[in-house]
Amino acid sequence: MTLLDQLARLCAVLAGVLLTVIMLMTGASLIGRNTTGWTVAGDFELTGVAAGAAIALFMPWCQLQQGHVIVDFFTVRASRSTQHRLDRLGALLLAVVMALLAWRTALGGLSAWRSQAGTMMLGFPEWVVYLALVPPLMLSAVIALTQAVRGFGRHGGAA
Repeated sequence: MTLLDQLARLCAVLAGVLLTVIMLMTGASLIGRNTTGWTVAGDFELTGVAAGAAIALFMPWCQLQQGHVIVDFFTVRASRSTQHRLDRLGALLLAVVMALLAWRTALGGLSAWRSQAGTMMLGFPEWVVYLALVPPLMLSAVIALTQAVRGFGRHGGAA
């Protein structure tokens, strides 16, 4: 999964950079608002847009590292092979959900593009946000599908 590893890492780095930029912008806006009265117009809109994109960008890395919450209350006493089969089934279900999310997000982006929807303060085009969400959601689906088919290899779990 070398290519998937690299793409997931890239997504995580982009998410970290995005959150860092938003944190710096928010800090500058708060300091300016409380000292000189200057503020970044639409900072809350930009924060919401960036946070949504960052969450989607972190998803491939989280799936690759098996970082999602697992409730194993009923399976903790099951055999290792049963646990591995259930993990692979869970990865398959997640792949389906992520693919559906990517598909519906793409359709939402097309709808936002056709209607030229924008944010209230800045008029930031909403379709751009949707566009940013689709690739990491699809990458998450591909990683989960690969894990469902091949197992989890060096990232823990079954081989």
